[in-house]
Order: sequence, then structure tokens, then C-alpha cells
Amino acid sequence: QVQLVESGGGLVQAGGSLRLSCAASRITNGINAMGWYRQAPGKQRELVATISRSGSTNYADSVKGRFTISGDNAKNTVYLQMNSLKPEDTAVYYCYLRRNAVPYWGQGTQVTVSS
Repeated sequence: QVQLVESGGGLVQAGGSLRLSCAASRITNGINAMGWYRQAPGKQRELVATISRSGSTNYADSVKGRFTISGDNAKNTVYLQMNSLKPEDTAVYYCYLRRNAVPYWGQGTQVTVSS
């Protein structure tokens, strides 16, 4: 069973930065993409950013220019550098992995941005 371990969440003031990491284990091949989604209280889970195995990236409009996703294929790890954070970025951030068209999710890490 694929396991995703997230780290890097926390509390930060508006304008600050955080870096999230997610490492996938118990997987040797077949990864199509990894990325991050988030869910704020009372809202649906939404895409933040994804990166394909070949390095193609996709971002939500709300984070373009502020967040950067990167990956290390050798380590099956994905990173999300979040700069210029806003209170509206407050949410639980979930690591996402797609393997052979099957999605997998991490447990989530809380990101709280104070104003």
C-alpha cells in the first residue's frame, strides 16, 4: 500500500513562507504525478499544484506567482514552497499521488496564516 508522509505545515504570519514536503514510500514505479490539494473549513478540497513525472506543473490561479512545486523523482518526494502567504491560504494541505491513474492521499498537514 502506498504511503505518503507530509511535513512542514505550521503557523505563519501573513507575508511569510512555509515549505511542505511529501515523501512516498512502498512504491517502486508507475507514478504519473504528485502534488498538493487543500481544504479550508466549510469548503471543498481544491487543487493547489501538481507536477508530472516529466516535470510539467499545474497551479491554481490563486497561488500562481506565490507557490512553487518541485519534485525529486529519485526520492519519490514532492515539495511546495509557499511564499507571500495570505490568511485565505489557511487550510489542511493534502499530498496527492497518482499511480497508474489511481489517486492516493496523505493524512494532511495544517497550514495557518495569521493576519
